[in-house]
Amino acid sequence: QVQLVESGGGLVQPGGSLRLSCAASGSIFSINTMEWYRQVPGKQREIVARIASGGSTNYSGSVKGRFTISKDIGKNTLYLQMNSLKHGDTAAYCCSAATISSSAWGQGTPVTVSS
Repeated sequence: QVQLVESGGGLVQPGGSLRLSCAASGSIFSINTMEWYRQVPGKQREIVARIASGGSTNYSGSVKGRFTISKDIGKNTLYLQMNSLKHGDTAAYCCSAATISSSAWGQGTPVTVSS
């Protein structure tokens, strides 16, 4: 079992930056890929970024060039650096960890981009 806890969300002005963290615990050795998702009430959940166990990354077109996913293996923590934030980035962000047999999800952290 893998447990995930996000932090770092909050209120930021357009053009600003935030860094989200996702602390993993439990059977972290079994994790293959980790991802950041976001969801706005009434809309479908959207994948934002993915990082594989080897470090390769993928981003959705809406955040590519502005967001960076990374991980610190020593700290068992996944990060999402978000720069040049826009109103459309407002959402609840959550992280996910996929193992060979299951997926774990965090509880989410809210991000509000507003002036």
